[in-house]
Amino acid sequence: MTTLFTSYRLGGLTLPNRMVMAPMTRVRAAAGGLATSSMATYYAQRATAGLIVSEGVQPSAIGQSNPGTPGLHTDEQVEAWRLVTAAVHANGGRIFAQLMHGGRVSHSDTTGLQPVGPSAVPAVGDVFTPTGLQPAPTPRALDTAEVPEHARSYGDAARRAVDAGFDGVELHGANGYLISQFLSSNANLRTDRYGGPIVNRIRFAVEAVAATVEAVGGDRTGIRFSPGGTFWGVQETDVRELYTALLAELAPLGLAYVHLEATADEEVLVALRRAWPGALIMNPVLPMGPKQTSRDDADHWLGLGADLISFGRAFLANPDLVERLRGGLPIAPVDEGTYYQGGDAGYLTYSAHQYAG
Repeated sequence: MTTLFTSYRLGGLTLPNRMVMAPMTRVRAAAGGLATSSMATYYAQRATAGLIVSEGVQPSAIGQSNPGTPGLHTDEQVEAWRLVTAAVHANGGRIFAQLMHGGRVSHSDTTGLQPVGPSAVPAVGDVFTPTGLQPAPTPRALDTAEVPEHARSYGDAARRAVDAGFDGVELHGANGYLISQFLSSNANLRTDRYGGPIVNRIRFAVEAVAATVEAVGGDRTGIRFSPGGTFWGVQETDVRELYTALLAELAPLGLAYVHLEATADEEVLVALRRAWPGALIMNPVLPMGPKQTSRDDADHWLGLGADLISFGRAFLANPDLVERLRGGLPIAPVDEGTYYQGGDAGYLTYSAHQYAG
């Protein structure tokens, strides 16, 4: 019988359990988008996860969304990440880098550059900047000739990630960022080969994944989606048809996995599970929603055919989450006020379960 604690072969890796630490923004990077020794400790503390997916890492300078986030587009960033990956591996873990191009969810005060997107349509809401929240700006619509360059940026960053010691990469195709913007029917108003019908709206995602597979191999490449999600104001029409078509295009590329968020009805998600022939990671609850993933949620989705289950906030406050769930131990609450405040409080200060002596 498959349980959360059954091992699993993922690409070239053998995972000791089916628990994945989901990617979560923590904005603790140093100036220049450099990883730090605190980040190395943070990830190493959670190395008992079957797989860690890092926080979003910008693949290019213009791809940076939030201040304080790390990058993988300079030699200095690669060198800084080696400390993190070495610490995770020394503790017996496995880690993928999540490659996240923010697209229109960015600000010139953060990057010094005007954000870009599929169309000149601003995101809905305020974005983080070095001086606080500001309204999302109107992005510059990418020319057709420019689009492949941004697709290739994922592959370029993937090469750097492997050079930095990561076991693979996950493209962030979810939550209203650049790949999600191209999939969207209201952020993407293009009339060229990247816009309009489904076959065109999925093109950027397929090209980004293909560039990454060419760079590091399919067994080192995953991608995350939020089918039907409305983050940053994106909307998607024909969700089931959109993602079924997209998965069909991705299937021949031999990816390590597809990672889905519970942003659509279960019926749609189960249909996508059936449409995808490879490994599936399922995030069973709405990211940043009112509920955290529980053992019951995980078991439910394992029963529906998911291969691996990702946990987000529970891993923040419980670096030993695997053992807590294995032993039925209490799950510590997370301090939401420390999510993005910087420093080590609420970052390295959560401890393993203390047994009564």
